[in-house]
Amino acid sequence: MGRRAAYRSPLIFFRRAAGGVFQISRDSLRINDEIRIREVRVTNANGEQLGVMLTRDALKLAEEKHLDLVEVAPKARPPVCRIMDFGKYRYEQQKREKEVRKKQKIITIKEVKLRPNIEQHDFEVKLKAAQRFIEEGNKVKVTIMFRGRELSHPELGSEILDKLAKALEEVVQVERAAKLEGKNMTMILSPKAQKAQKTKKQSTKGGDTGAQNQNTQSDS
Repeated sequence: MGRRAAYRSPLIFFRRAAGGVFQISRDSLRINDEIRIREVRVTNANGEQLGVMLTRDALKLAEEKHLDLVEVAPKARPPVCRIMDFGKYRYEQQKREKEVRKKQKIITIKEVKLRPNIEQHDFEVKLKAAQRFIEEGNKVKVTIMFRGRELSHPELGSEILDKLAKALEEVVQVERAAKLEGKNMTMILSPKAQKAQKTKKQSTKGGDTGAQNQNTQSDS
């Protein structure tokens, strides 16, 4: 009776995914002694049909193999149960999910701040910073900071943003056009698809980069 009592509480069921792999989905599921219906259709761990049999016989067969009887298709007539090591399956699935999360790329939004009267040398410094962020696969928020009467000439900010976007046009696309918000004018640039794909390959070679996330950093 040891195996029958091992997994009585989970509320999940199996669903076939691409490639024939069964995935667990949160919903009702019954295991071992929780399966109360009179007869079930049984498959083994490899999906091979063992036929329709009394549930007590299926439980006995699973117990003889030191495995679990898991109801994988409760709405079928009769319900389909699989003889398998449920604990091992859950462990392997959690391991696969962990690997998938590790391989997901971090997407960050970097920020470059400029003034409407910025000198050419300073502009080039900010341009190089934005280009470095883009080459790393990040998005870039470009912010023009206005002070006092500078707000009466928003076109100066637009010209600088257009100039920066033009200088980076081979590697970026304008995700959000220039927009005046309070005392700041902002624009968001993102890597072009080809550049993003190249960055993704470089990231894969250099190691996994963790779960997807967004955060903002500044280059003042």
